[in-house]
Amino acid sequence: MELSYWEYKTWLSDVDFTVVGSGIVGLNCALQLKEKYPKSKVLVLEKGVLPQGASTKNAGFACFGSISELLSDLEDHTEEEVFELVRKRWNGIQLSRQLLGDKSIGFEQYGGHELFLISNRELYERCLNGIDRLNQMLTPIFGENPFQKTANSFGFENIFDNYITHTLEGQLNTGMLMDALLQKALKQGVRILNTVEVIEFNDSNGSVSIQTDAFSFKSKKAFVATNGFASKLLKKETVLPARAQVLVTKPIKNLKIKGTFHLDEGYYYFRNIDDRILFGGGRNLDFKAEETTKFGRTSIVQNKLEQLLETVILPNQQVEIDHRWSGIMGVGHQKTPIVKPVSNNVYCGVRLGGMGVALGSLIGKELAELAD
Repeated sequence: MELSYWEYKTWLSDVDFTVVGSGIVGLNCALQLKEKYPKSKVLVLEKGVLPQGASTKNAGFACFGSISELLSDLEDHTEEEVFELVRKRWNGIQLSRQLLGDKSIGFEQYGGHELFLISNRELYERCLNGIDRLNQMLTPIFGENPFQKTANSFGFENIFDNYITHTLEGQLNTGMLMDALLQKALKQGVRILNTVEVIEFNDSNGSVSIQTDAFSFKSKKAFVATNGFASKLLKKETVLPARAQVLVTKPIKNLKIKGTFHLDEGYYYFRNIDDRILFGGGRNLDFKAEETTKFGRTSIVQNKLEQLLETVILPNQQVEIDHRWSGIMGVGHQKTPIVKPVSNNVYCGVRLGGMGVALGSLIGKELAELAD
């Protein structure tokens, strides 16, 4: 791109902080930087027309981990690590609510429920037996026992008669959340440039040289918040892309289902939205195929989502699909996010493990604090 004098002087000269990625983490990082350094020039670069990856494509779950997911985490993490993960998710949601307000993000606290297929009795019994352990472990975070057994009140079929419910789980409107963040960032004087992809950066002589697909410039410090796409810029950090596929039904008359719902260690999830059902997941059907930065859908996942929709969630109903899409998460062998310096003047906040809605605001804040 051939830049004019005006373009360069206005947007790309004397940049104090450059944030790569305009998702939940990136915009929260930019807002925190602007709050701490009001006179600073903060620039956000986003490769998509809208925030790419998962921030505008997620299911809008304000969740902290279903009981089967947390019990699975305890097999690979210590109790202290799982406690800290859940605490950060809880604190992250509260931070978003305080920053933007419940109304502006469409927040509702209907509770979250895990369903158990009749075909998986072993998982169901393991989770029933784990309620007391997790309640004892997590009550200090929530101030009350989060998990309880509740009846199948929504008429789901081919599941056991009881859910295991997290009473404090909520849902929000992903589009409203991101729009509120974007508007707040612009109001605070953060500059945002879309359809600009960062190709590489070089940290030397007290500043960061940033090369994009359109131009190059210098910034005093840079922050990588690209999550699922982080491996392109962070060669030494283990962040694997994980594609999630989602569908939304057409409006359903007299839909009574309200809340967030989980199946199979969190690999499937659904909720109500605008008299519709949003249903996503299924990457566990083919982990290797879904370990990709390419957006798209596969028949194996879409067919499974439709089958569960027809046999479990909305049995004996005629349901039509209205929208389908995919998003790219950032995962790893550990659930703990990576928030650290990459070099003297480059920092990263990535690997949110599919919990970006809950963690994003807090990780953005922690990322900005690295500039101190």
